[in-house]
Amino acid sequence: MKIDLSIKNPVEFVSQVQPGDEVFDNLMGSVREPLVVLNADLQVVKANRFFYQTYKIKPDETEGVLIYDLDNGQWTIPELKKLLEEILSKHSEVIDFEIEHRFKTIGLKIMQVHAKHIYTMPSQTSLILLAITDVTEREMQKRKLEKLVEQRTLELNEARIEADKRKQAADIALAKIEKLQGQLEAERGYLQGDIKLGYNHEQIIGQSDGLKYVLYKIEQIAASDTTTLILGETGTGKELAARAIHALSLRKKKALVKVNCATLPANLIESELFGHEKGAFTGSMSRHLGRFEVADGATLFLDEIGELPLELQAKLLRVLQDGEFERLGSSQTIKVNTRIIAATNRNLEEEVVQGRFREDLWYRLNIFPITMPPLRDHLDDIPILVDFYVKKIAARLGKKIDSVPAAVMTALQNYHWAGNVRELENVLERAVINSSGPKLHLVDELKNPGHNLRIGTKTLDAVERDYILQVLEQTRWKVSGKNSAAEILGLDRSTLRARMAKLNIKKSANHLPLPMLKRE
Repeated sequence: MKIDLSIKNPVEFVSQVQPGDEVFDNLMGSVREPLVVLNADLQVVKANRFFYQTYKIKPDETEGVLIYDLDNGQWTIPELKKLLEEILSKHSEVIDFEIEHRFKTIGLKIMQVHAKHIYTMPSQTSLILLAITDVTEREMQKRKLEKLVEQRTLELNEARIEADKRKQAADIALAKIEKLQGQLEAERGYLQGDIKLGYNHEQIIGQSDGLKYVLYKIEQIAASDTTTLILGETGTGKELAARAIHALSLRKKKALVKVNCATLPANLIESELFGHEKGAFTGSMSRHLGRFEVADGATLFLDEIGELPLELQAKLLRVLQDGEFERLGSSQTIKVNTRIIAATNRNLEEEVVQGRFREDLWYRLNIFPITMPPLRDHLDDIPILVDFYVKKIAARLGKKIDSVPAAVMTALQNYHWAGNVRELENVLERAVINSSGPKLHLVDELKNPGHNLRIGTKTLDAVERDYILQVLEQTRWKVSGKNSAAEILGLDRSTLRARMAKLNIKKSANHLPLPMLKRE
């Protein structure tokens, strides 16, 4: 039997062969997605092992059972029987629908189902093939977002009613409504961006004294509006700390608004921070609210604050001191109540000495510093981190990793981790992808670069430049994509290119390629 191997949809792929064929059974077992076959009476004929593993149901509780009676019934989709019977009349079309069920063993699951009508040969018996994708986390985040938007919309409507009652203050009320509406739309964008980025936890994982002290400092400062500066190397979890502060604050009901000062071009960062009026510059076709206005009453996270251009530092200082600024193209002063959390991996004191950072801004930011420890300073947390990330990555990839060999754990604990937790997560993801059984198999041959560093003889910029060069040479100057320098360093492609430009890193004939990381 000739099978079209170019098909990626598991429903289309499996439906090329028929139940009872050895090829069909092998395909059912090899597809890493739950599959179920129903007969014309909508009874379960067969399911693959990923279905049983995912939903903790036994074959003897499944085969021969009506699909809508499975696991005590109560499947929440209107007219499921009618929909499945309709699918029987579709001979080639794949039908998608969403279904929700609270399983006895694993609780509520929301599933995206891809269904297709197929036949057995030669009897032409009608069957339905279902491929199931777990979308619970995405849908719950979406519902949370919709609820928040509904709440914001309700607040907006209440503000409109209040404006109608107070006609003498109509102009002021209308301005407030427009501001709330702009904030709502901007907040919605940031919240949707967070869901796409996959923030499914805001906890700092670990039990070491260093991390416990960080959590103590976070609890100390969260309830106040004091400006907070988070220091630490790349990949240590500075954004997680910022999110934890916001989540424990009195402003937690509003979105945490973020801006990365390293990824925005210098000619756009002022507009992004402070906004602009229509016609303020070429291409500005409408008014744009800056991040400070969007974060009014909320928290603004200024990541990579050390990269902020010197000419904008005075304007930022004014907001920190007086809570006011002007949009580009406007002379109207805007007052905001925004809580600032800043983060940097740079030594700002040294930046002040070098004239690249304002001393008065440094003092304003450095009211309550929190330093995130590098991973090499809390190696006893590595087993906890490995357990967390392996489970998270394996679940996302549809794998089951039960154990981490002692030799693998030793290698992970002995490594220098220049990229810190972000580098650890990348290494573990490659390991999970490479592991074919229940044991974690390490792909990277971790070699500790620490003994090659000349401690105390180089500036932070020089050390960073050397390390980025080392990784670029190691990857044969592959900046982005799979097994690239950006992936190893745990940086976005645009962030890495910005760092390369700032540190004057350019490919030349002197940069001879090093061997690639060894793969087992």
